[in-house]
Amino acid sequence: MTKRTLALASAMIALLLVLSACGGGSAPQQGNTAQNGAIVLNGAGATFPLPVYTEWIQMYKQVAPDVTINYQGIGSGGGQKAIMDGTVDFAGSDSLLSDAQYQKMPDLQMLPMLAGAVVPIYNIPNVEKLVLDGPTLTAIYLGKIQKWNDPAIAALNPDLNLPAETIMVAHRSDGSGTTEIFTAYLGAVSPEWKENVGIGKAVAWPVDQTGQGIGGKGNPGVAQAVQSTPYSLGYVELAYAKSNHIPIVAMKNAAGNIVTPTLEAMQAAMSAYADAFDQHLTATIVNAPAKDAWPIMGYTYLIIHMKNNTDCAKTKALVDFIRWALTSPEATQKAADLGYAPLPDPVRDKVLAKLHEVECNGQKVWP
Repeated sequence: MTKRTLALASAMIALLLVLSACGGGSAPQQGNTAQNGAIVLNGAGATFPLPVYTEWIQMYKQVAPDVTINYQGIGSGGGQKAIMDGTVDFAGSDSLLSDAQYQKMPDLQMLPMLAGAVVPIYNIPNVEKLVLDGPTLTAIYLGKIQKWNDPAIAALNPDLNLPAETIMVAHRSDGSGTTEIFTAYLGAVSPEWKENVGIGKAVAWPVDQTGQGIGGKGNPGVAQAVQSTPYSLGYVELAYAKSNHIPIVAMKNAAGNIVTPTLEAMQAAMSAYADAFDQHLTATIVNAPAKDAWPIMGYTYLIIHMKNNTDCAKTKALVDFIRWALTSPEATQKAADLGYAPLPDPVRDKVLAKLHEVECNGQKVWP
């Protein structure tokens, strides 16, 4: 291969990786093993893990040059629909599949890949540190607290001179696993929220009825809405707050301690629920009782097919990539650098054991 040909090939690979990170409005078509022996895997779904998946895809090209992986951040709901429709090889989701989805497609399996913090973010000029607790945060999203200088907020921030400005409240406008994690937390601390609003990928936001609500598509959309709207509050996955340098709210957790979303605080939440997995390898880890735990936590999952009868090379390539992501020190360090919490060993071992069960044409692809 000439230097010119190699340069052109490298440029095309880079372009594919950039396109895979973009949040398009529709899922990619399921890829096939190319005639030249290269393998193309297409995935779509949650924007929550998009930053780390983008990095992993780039890193994995050095490990397996013949495998091209594309991932589009279209939201957890879009990812679930895509894998149910058969238009992708794998999906990303922070929200859980329903019983009806499992009944329709019994070979689907959710695999926790990482845990991440959902964080409230805010835009108040000249306020560098803000503290909220679960009841106060819920009251804001219920539309019951409408001003920044409300007594409930002031009591949590006695050293701040909070403005008498209306709180503009940003939320996701699309079906979102980030929203499911966030509303699971609100439901855990507020019976009123759980009964009247509910928990899910999308809800009817009470603040929209007060004129305070702002919708944003994907984590990037909510981050942008908060950045561009003075006196606003929103919620995003931690990596988006860090990469955009948006102030993060410190939270009073279930143990009554004020915490920030450090790696240690995220691992404390996972450890508190280490034995909480169901038969689908899914678990809710919000509002953990541990004294140092960050309270708004969730796993992000890959959804795969456990049985494949069409393309065993692709099936093996997908299993190999997942195994690498979970076991490579470089991959786990990159995830931690981006603000995600790698799986503790007991959880990772459960996922690796499940990978051993993936079959193609009746044979285990990783015996």
